[in-house]
Amino acid sequence: MSGGLVFTSGQGPLDPATNEMPADFAAQATRVLSNLVAVFEAAGSGKDRIVKCTCYLSDRKNFPEFNRVYREFFADCSPLPARTTVVAQLVREGVLVEIDAVAEV
Repeated sequence: MSGGLVFTSGQGPLDPATNEMPADFAAQATRVLSNLVAVFEAAGSGKDRIVKCTCYLSDRKNFPEFNRVYREFFADCSPLPARTTVVAQLVREGVLVEIDAVAEV
């Protein structure tokens, strides 16, 4: 936390309860976003206070699906958090999406 903002490290698609990772892209993207919200809530923030996401996709073909999941996930937040999305080689095998973010406290 710094200056009223919370910064996360990159969050991946592991389910914290089971330590399992979905194989499906949309399920991974949803899990990553849920993991981000959990980190922010633990820090005293929340989904509606996220101001910026940096999103890393392992394959450009998943970009349209990512847009759909992102919009659906943040449908109750206006405006949507600012976002940068890049295609990158992700470190862990099987990870299709990773996101780091910033939120207000």
